[in-house]
Amino acid sequence: MHELGITHNIVAIVIENAQGLTVKRVTVEIGQLSAIMPDAIRFCFDICCQGTILDGTTLEIIEIPGLGKCRHCGTRIPLSQPFGQCYNCGSIELEIIQGQELKIKEMEVEEICV
Repeated sequence: MHELGITHNIVAIVIENAQGLTVKRVTVEIGQLSAIMPDAIRFCFDICCQGTILDGTTLEIIEIPGLGKCRHCGTRIPLSQPFGQCYNCGSIELEIIQGQELKIKEMEVEEICV
């Protein structure tokens, strides 16, 4: 399960950028063509956060749909797998333009009251 390693890296990046502040929520974008299972990331997140400043942090995952562009006619085609056929001209030469992302979109930290 490569999701455990991916989640460990997500947690490490968030901890580094939190600079010791309490993180309430982390939002991650995962493309549907990325071969990363969002449910596995959710499961691993709680495990990877245990004993860190992220313990108890909420994980929000936004799934980005696959989208391709025909290299012949330029038609944009929704993709549920990393290949397909253009419904406009019949070409199978598609460029994937969306859906392979894995990105930490944002993190919400608690305000510091001074």
